[in-house]
Amino acid sequence: MKYIEFPQDRSIDLIALGRIAVDFNPIDYNRPLEDSVEFRKYVGGSPSNIAIGLARLGKKVGFIGKISDDQMGTFVENTFKAEGIDTSNVVRATGGEKIGLTFTEILSETESSILMYRKEVADLKLDVDEVSEDYIKKAKAIEISGTALSESPSREAALKAMFLALKHGTKIIFDIDYRAYSWKNEDEIAIYYSIVASHSDVILGSREEFDKAERLIAQGMNDRQSADYWLSQGASVVVIKHGKKGSTAYTKDGESYSIKPFPVKALKGFGGGDGYAAAFLYGLFEGMEMIDCLEMGSAEAAMLVASHACSADMPTMEELQEFIARVKEEYGEMVARV
Repeated sequence: MKYIEFPQDRSIDLIALGRIAVDFNPIDYNRPLEDSVEFRKYVGGSPSNIAIGLARLGKKVGFIGKISDDQMGTFVENTFKAEGIDTSNVVRATGGEKIGLTFTEILSETESSILMYRKEVADLKLDVDEVSEDYIKKAKAIEISGTALSESPSREAALKAMFLALKHGTKIIFDIDYRAYSWKNEDEIAIYYSIVASHSDVILGSREEFDKAERLIAQGMNDRQSADYWLSQGASVVVIKHGKKGSTAYTKDGESYSIKPFPVKALKGFGGGDGYAAAFLYGLFEGMEMIDCLEMGSAEAAMLVASHACSADMPTMEELQEFIARVKEEYGEMVARV
């Protein structure tokens, strides 16, 4: 069945909005970041990774965002174009703001950390007049990242995009994407997360992220209670993730569907969530059964934690299907299904 009806008279499947960064992942991993001396550079930021992931799977993707007016901005822009992502609404910063930098630490397959430089970064300077109504009208859906809500003027730009999407029947996907360093206090987090969540058609987040969004509504809700609340606000699909314990999708018809992680030899502990979102959303766009959407998400998440990069290692559809078939051949057809 179709859990969400996307408008079909649109030229773009998804427009992502929010964080654009550059990641530096160590090549000499399994050591502390302070001892790492060799890194590989990639485009980063959750909405950027999701955009690239969906484009690799064959969807038409656009982006609303701001990048630095320097070599790093050019690196991002060139990467997006090479992936087939429309950059007509990615603008250059004019105030000297730089792109956010992320240095990752890979101590082991279970121990990873992230050091981010996010002060006065370009993506948080996206202004309301840089969000085009005509552009949003072209999309079946927009994806708003929670980090875009953490600071003005980016938060107002994101809210404008949300209201324009509502005006034109463009579906709204909210990836909560909580990053503690971006926010001033807990109330601020709850206010802006709940505003967007209450207008969203699809919400994705971890248990912790839903707790942040619900802080001023009702503390201590379990997954079913959280899902029921947001579904009552108008959401069609609510996905709550529990890392290695798996994830569950709750749908507006009152059903729930759970998936376990695909078994894989992990290299790092980050990046899986963005791969999950890309493949899961692909399934929704294709009108797949919910358990199949979840299976694809879980499989792509496993592929990403087993690889060095995030954006650069997003799989094609052929690669994703080959991975699923290979793992099922080894572990059985129901390897990830609960």
